[in-house]
Amino acid sequence: MAPMVHGLEAKYAGQIDFFYLDASDPATQEFQRTYEFRYQPYFVLLDAEGNVVKRWTGMVRQQDFEAAFAEVLK
Repeated sequence: MAPMVHGLEAKYAGQIDFFYLDASDPATQEFQRTYEFRYQPYFVLLDAEGNVVKRWTGMVRQQDFEAAFAEVLK
């Protein structure tokens, strides 16, 4: 999934910020609790105010990400 996600990051540069958390890093435990991390891969889309718009667990199609991105970029 990494190549697709990095491609989306490049495509949406300046519109959507991408952040990556290392689930094995103890410093990310608070974020994992806040965003209810359970499995990998796990993705959370936040709006400009930091509200959760969408969550995905497991394999995600590019079109699913892009449809959600279109909603927050309206």
